[in-house]
Order: sequence, then C-alpha cells, then structure tokens
Amino acid sequence: MDLQNPLIKKIGNALLGLIGVLTVMFAIQIISDVRGNNELEQSTISVTGEGEVFAVPDTAEISFSVRNDAKVLADAQKVVSDKVAQTLKLLKDLGIEEKNIKTQSYTSYPKYDYGNTEVVCMAIGCPTPRPGTPVIVGYEVSQMITVKITDTENVSSVLEGLAKIGVSDMNGPNFTIGDEDGLNAQARKLAIDDAKEKAKVLAKDLDVRLVEIVSFSEDGSTPYPMYYSKAGMAGDAVAESSAPELPRGENKLTSRVTITYKIR
Repeated sequence: MDLQNPLIKKIGNALLGLIGVLTVMFAIQIISDVRGNNELEQSTISVTGEGEVFAVPDTAEISFSVRNDAKVLADAQKVVSDKVAQTLKLLKDLGIEEKNIKTQSYTSYPKYDYGNTEVVCMAIGCPTPRPGTPVIVGYEVSQMITVKITDTENVSSVLEGLAKIGVSDMNGPNFTIGDEDGLNAQARKLAIDDAKEKAKVLAKDLDVRLVEIVSFSEDGSTPYPMYYSKAGMAGDAVAESSAPELPRGENKLTSRVTITYKIR
C-alpha cells in the first residue's frame, strides 16, 4: 500500500478525526452521568413513616380427629362415621356453614401383632427370640376435620360440644382476622400520611421545596396478638357452664414506609 497516496492520507486523517470526536463524546457522557448522579444524591431527602392498626380477631380455626380401633375394619369405620355425623350436626346447630367444615385426611390401616418365636434354651447365652409372623389383630380408622368459625362467640360452645362427643387430638382455636388485607392497607395509609407530614416539616426546616416522589418502599410486619382477659372485662361473674374462657385479645398490624423526594 502506498502511504504517500493523497487519497490514503485523507482517509487516515478522517478516521483519526472520527476516533478523536467519539473519544471526546464518550468522556463528556461519563462526566455528565457522574454529575447527574451526584446532583440526584445531593437533591433528595428520605423520610420514614409508621402506621398501626388494632383489631379484635373475628375468625377462629379448630382442628380435631375422630378415631376408633376395632377388630373388623367395617366396625371401626361405622363408629367413626357415627361420631363425625354427631360433630356435623353440632356444628350445623351452632350456625357454622358447611363450606367452613373440611376433612383434612381420612386414614385406615391394620394393626399387627409381631409375637416372638418361642425358643427353648436351658443354657447360658441363649439366642434372642426372633419376631414371629405378623398377624393382623385389628384396624384403626381416623378422620381429621378442620372448622373455621366466623362467629367467635361460638368458639367455647364448639369446644365444649366436641369434648362431649369424644373427639381426639383437638388443636386450637387459632384466632385470626378475616379481612387482614384491608387492615394492612389502613396501616400503610397511616404510614404514608406520617411520612408525608414528616417530609413537609423537614422541607420547611431545610428551606427547600418538595418536587416529586422518586422512590417508595414498604416494610410490613406480621400481626401479633395483644391479649386481654374476657373474664376480667366481665367483672367477677361466675361462668354458668363448663365452656372454656378464651380471651381473643387484639391483633396489632403495623406498616413502615420510606419515601424519597426530589427537592429544590
């Protein structure tokens, strides 16, 4: 290639010039981005707000099992079915809807006797008797049911009735709030209002103006109970029945938000 050719020289100079222009533009862009980031960091404020909502639980959940052992599987199944029918009638009489009663599991399995094989030994160090052939000696049937109670005034009556029927493995009640999403929204609204008020005060103290919100984050918390004694609230009255006293207390739902504002 003839490097002294005028055309080649012109093309080379043009390429060098283009590379120089691109280098300058790239450097300007980097400087602009750095300045922009610095300006953003220097022209924002962040505030945190908190909101709390208290609510008395309005829903309870109870689970229990109905079990029976019998030598014949059909007999065990019949006893369980009869008891379950009693529990369903009880729950219906107490106003619990069928959609809130759910069978979690139904199991039936044989019970074995693993009798040892008899070993006759008249000396020291006799061998350990070996397990004999397993023999079915009966069956166990179990049905687990979960109940959701939307009228918490009925919880004690449900527990008392189930105990009289003779159910097993009763768990609960677990008290919850039916409309937890709605209460979380209320707590978040209070937290946002709190953050906005703090931002106004801070902007006034700094002698700046709030322009717009540039970021938002929320940190909610799981509701936890704050118990009180139902008996204590009712005075010293003596209960008229053996139904258990079940304080529901209050559930506290909190929301914590952080808002970042652009300022001028």
